[in-house]
Amino acid sequence: MTEPRRIARHVERTTHDIPAPSDRVILAYDDRYLRRKTLETERGARLLVDLAEAMSLQHGDRLVCDDGSHVEVAAAPEDLLAITGDLARLAWHIGNRHTPCQVEEARLLIRRDHVMEDMLAKLGATVAHVVEPFRPEGGAYGHGRTHGHSHSHDPHADPDAHLRGEHGHDHAHGHAHDHAHPPHGTG
Repeated sequence: MTEPRRIARHVERTTHDIPAPSDRVILAYDDRYLRRKTLETERGARLLVDLAEAMSLQHGDRLVCDDGSHVEVAAAPEDLLAITGDLARLAWHIGNRHTPCQVEEARLLIRRDHVMEDMLAKLGATVAHVVEPFRPEGGAYGHGRTHGHSHSHDPHADPDAHLRGEHGHDHAHGHAHDHAHPPHGTG
């Protein structure tokens, strides 16, 4: 078995004047967030990605190997929900739940989730199941990812907070905030 080629650096897809890729890796959304991992290319080569810090790779980005060759990153097809309707209103509700979303002119795409699907239908959206590459918008302030949050509750916290619609959210990116959600069952 041959040793994997080591990835020396990452080049964003917006960079101009880069050579054509010699190979490609196809990765799902969750798999495109990495720092150190061994990947297999379409041609069967093994690559050891060893980046200085964890980053979110986008469809079309390049990984540059120690030998100078470029490997293109491609978004893998995933089980998604295609959403149409009042896109501004629906996008607000999706964003309020910190759900990664691909924004297009005529539709929104999110990963398949029966709870979100039910909520969106109650909001008047038309929702269809599709299998397509997922390329959601990046996070705010130039960061590559949005981060979901949990509605789990600290058993030692205010027991009536949930009844008032208050949820404390501890985000994976290191800060917490509170914001009110509609009472359960009202969309």
